[in-house]
Amino acid sequence: MALTVDLTQVTFALSDALDLVGVDVIQHGRRVAYIAGECAKFLDWPRRARGELFLASVLHDCGVSSTEVHGRLLAEFDVENPSAHCERGYGLLSEFEPFSAVAGIVRYHHTPWEETDPASRTEEAILAANAIFLADRVDVYLRGRSAEELLLAREDIVRTIGEHSGTLFAPALVQAFREVSLREAFWLTLEPRYLDRYLAGAAWACCTAELSLDQLGRLADIFSQIVDYKSAYTESHSRGVARVSRLLGELAALPEETCLLLEIAGLLHDMGKLRVPDRILGKPGRLNEQEMAAMARHPFETYQILSKIKGLEELTEWASFHHETVDGTGYPFRLPPERLSLPARIVAVADVVQALAQARPYRRALVSDRVLTVLREMAEARKLDAGVVDLVSENIEACMTAAMGRRVARA
Repeated sequence: MALTVDLTQVTFALSDALDLVGVDVIQHGRRVAYIAGECAKFLDWPRRARGELFLASVLHDCGVSSTEVHGRLLAEFDVENPSAHCERGYGLLSEFEPFSAVAGIVRYHHTPWEETDPASRTEEAILAANAIFLADRVDVYLRGRSAEELLLAREDIVRTIGEHSGTLFAPALVQAFREVSLREAFWLTLEPRYLDRYLAGAAWACCTAELSLDQLGRLADIFSQIVDYKSAYTESHSRGVARVSRLLGELAALPEETCLLLEIAGLLHDMGKLRVPDRILGKPGRLNEQEMAAMARHPFETYQILSKIKGLEELTEWASFHHETVDGTGYPFRLPPERLSLPARIVAVADVVQALAQARPYRRALVSDRVLTVLREMAEARKLDAGVVDLVSENIEACMTAAMGRRVARA
């Protein structure tokens, strides 16, 4: 089975997920793509190079999962030790072929122009990385400013960037930025409603690809690694939920393709947690009402991100409904039980199994007997599907192994 997926939609979905990390600072990747793209257009870069620049720009901060790190990157012009997230982003993008071509650009997007090594990369790749660096640093000055304020401050912004010509930034890119910034329309387009329209209409940003389920799984794994890297206590959670979801699908005798998609849904289910501040995910005590409210929106965010990718409608529901309940009181949609498919119920149970089997800031990991007790209590209260809980009960050791280790193959 293969799916035809619009890579522009996938890229924007991943960009939306990365936006959640900033909590209140959104569209950073989009603004960088626009600013760098306008400079490239002024310099008459070929279509292919501009397309790669677009992808790299939108995804350049995929190595950032921490709200604290994200805030620091956009609060300071001179960032101390930025290479860690560049290397992590490079590693993630290298794992997925449609993005691997731009992984090297992302790797060097904080490298000063004067420190580039022409022997290690092509001139095109060096310029693309530096264009992102320039646009990324321009966005430091855009933070929290209206379009009108930017029009008043643009001379100062251009002058500051110009002071680093030949050191941080390539002179040709600085000159291009100086030229495109003369137009009022350049700054006005940075407003969200105009920015999305500009990027959606950019012909060089569009491409489609037919992805096999295996490729889709590798893409989902990139998403899950970004989420799980956010906290030591969520590390490996998504992969554990994916393994348990697939195992339960196999135990329920669901078709192989459905089991593969269940595994992918498990990888994607917690994407919305990128919006939850680090301090809440790592809090060692019970959450207060405000913190619970922040946590409770994460499945809604997962739904909003995935629903933008055409062709993944069923999978989106399986991933996003993992906190809905069979009594209709779950969140965030309070869906009636007839709206919850068996795969969605499986992911919900798998999420609880893995969470109970893993140590959290507020408790130790639970042993299998205690995990079963909690699951049965939730099934009796009609929070989880009783039939799926029975599958876990009959195969508890295999489920615990899948939750914390390798995927278990059926005999």
